[in-house]
Amino acid sequence: MTGIPGRTAVTESLKALPAQLTPPVELPAGVHELAVAAAAALGWDGTVLPEMTLHGRRVCLVVDLKADVHAERICLGQEPVTDRASVSTWAWPELNGRVPEPAVRIVGAIAVARHWRTGLANAVPFLRYGDTAMVLPTSAVLTHDYLANCLPRSRAYGVAIVSAEPDAKVELDLPGRQDRAYPEVDALYRWVSELAYDQILDGAAATS
Repeated sequence: MTGIPGRTAVTESLKALPAQLTPPVELPAGVHELAVAAAAALGWDGTVLPEMTLHGRRVCLVVDLKADVHAERICLGQEPVTDRASVSTWAWPELNGRVPEPAVRIVGAIAVARHWRTGLANAVPFLRYGDTAMVLPTSAVLTHDYLANCLPRSRAYGVAIVSAEPDAKVELDLPGRQDRAYPEVDALYRWVSELAYDQILDGAAATS
């Protein structure tokens, strides 16, 4: 006792017990592996690129190489241009017909995440370029929060959801939008397509 009414001494030998922590949600496989499996489940044709950060969002782009444009750019010596400032000038009217044609078509973007809020935040900005989807572990989809909050928002935006089992098998949980509109080929689209084109060529060079 401290001798002061209403107060009890706490000895130095007492230690606070640590609070029980919820184990973190883990992905059942690598990001790129899950994105490749998700693209197949979604029926998206194209090359699934490694995860990249665009506009502060982490996604795996799915792109389709335009063979005819690619061949023409090789003949003309037009390599990918990844400098955003340079590509931004390609939309100027006076450069119409004088800049390289897009060598890839952006099929969609896949965000692999441990929580649906992160996945949705990463996927939504890419709806302007094509279809989008997010891959979530099954532990993240078997919750009330997912049913009450994630599904309505994903349906409203048109973002598809693919769930990943602990053995890395994937299953389509929510289809994406059905009305596919052609994306606006603006300066941002051109820059993203050039980054994707550069990754495709780097991947081809690494495997050759």
